[in-house]
Amino acid sequence: MKNLNMLAIDLGASSGRGIIGSFNGSKLSLRENHRFSNDPVTVGKHFRWDIMRILHEIKQSIRETKLSGDDIAGFGIDTWGVDYGLIDKHGEMLSNPFHYRDTRTAGMPAQLADKLSVKELYDITGIQTIDFNTVYQLAADLRDNPEMLQNAVRMLNIPDLLNYFLTGEMANEYTICSTGAILSATTRKVAPEIFQKLGLPMLIGDVVEPGNCLGKLSAAVSEEVGGVNFKVYNIASHDTASAVLAVPATEEDFVYISSGTWSLMGTELTAPLVNGDTLAWNFANEGGALGTYRFLKNIMGLWTVQETRRQWKREGKDFSFADLQTLAEAEKPLVSFINPDDPMFVAPGDMPGRIVEYCRKTGQPVPQNEGQIVRVIMESLALRYRYVKEGIETLRGKSVKGIHIVGGGTKDTFLCQLAADACGIPVTAGPVEATAIGNLLMQYIAAGELKDLREARELVIRSFEPKIYLPSADRAVYDQAYGRFRNICDGN
Repeated sequence: MKNLNMLAIDLGASSGRGIIGSFNGSKLSLRENHRFSNDPVTVGKHFRWDIMRILHEIKQSIRETKLSGDDIAGFGIDTWGVDYGLIDKHGEMLSNPFHYRDTRTAGMPAQLADKLSVKELYDITGIQTIDFNTVYQLAADLRDNPEMLQNAVRMLNIPDLLNYFLTGEMANEYTICSTGAILSATTRKVAPEIFQKLGLPMLIGDVVEPGNCLGKLSAAVSEEVGGVNFKVYNIASHDTASAVLAVPATEEDFVYISSGTWSLMGTELTAPLVNGDTLAWNFANEGGALGTYRFLKNIMGLWTVQETRRQWKREGKDFSFADLQTLAEAEKPLVSFINPDDPMFVAPGDMPGRIVEYCRKTGQPVPQNEGQIVRVIMESLALRYRYVKEGIETLRGKSVKGIHIVGGGTKDTFLCQLAADACGIPVTAGPVEATAIGNLLMQYIAAGELKDLREARELVIRSFEPKIYLPSADRAVYDQAYGRFRNICDGN
């Protein structure tokens, strides 16, 4: 068959790419056609996304397909979760979207507990409690700017917002909407009782499952990008939902880590798992494509390393990620640990200083140089993976035999090996572009070129070679280190 080309826009918390997928009926190949930084901005006291710049860069990617002669048949956008834009009755965006790391939602679950407790919300949505969930952001809007919320008629998560700018069509796609604790876990539709209890206006339309056509580029956008036009698909627009689609698993009950700024670690279910134990472990039942659920836990991921690198760059020390890996590998193992999910590591800022402070506060040896700091981060992440693995085993009553790591974090070979060592099981790493691949797979399913999830994953296996990491460390040494890690985390 002739190659069928689709364009995936993959937006991460720090960068975005346009990636062209070409499917020849047997294999999928990828080619990046545009890359750009995604730099949030501080405006006054608040941290926001530069959404118009993002839109401009997406148009650049589309324009490049015209200049390079690519015949594009379809298009989809995936992004991070929970954040959104508000649209008024005139179809205009009311405010630049807040960044989920903005501090306005700090402590919001406790502040709203008299109206809607954490348990009540979890029983409805199956979503883990995080201050920046969409439901808490909307409550912050109501508290801080009720006039703006009153003028809104629609809330669109970031991929839906960008699709609206490109097509003029509004939709609330299921996987992205599910991240914000505003949908029912069982019905996969909006939960109106949440809005009623919190006094929030109903700003969600019909929730649309991924795998269908939203529309085409508007006439104005098509003219702006050189006259090209194609179908715009509702894909699994939450980046982790797309990444999980591309896990090259043949076994049931596989465990994955979608590794990037965040590490999302979990397993795939066909029904939500919501009970007192899953609430206590703070596991989420986020929406997946094709009737699935992503039973997972958020881990801070490579954010801590990224922010550490940014701090050193501000100080005039410009390390590449490869440099940092080399420095860390040269240091003594398993000396000191942090809890990667401690609130002190959430906000941007002097991350190396916070790590030193954490180690001092917990009575551990304080890292003395860059390599030691990075090693503390990496080993702590790997031990956190072990903790979450044990949670999955406890909650599901099944042992985990291996872990699939997908996404940009697979390029960190040091972390992948640490994960295998800490968890004591094989790690299969790849594909690195899992999110973009999952974006493309959903487009091909919507276009009728792939039948189902099984066919999609078989295509991934044929097209991309993974790397296998086997445990190589002394098991007893890691067991002892894990005990220290647990004591440190449990005590803080």
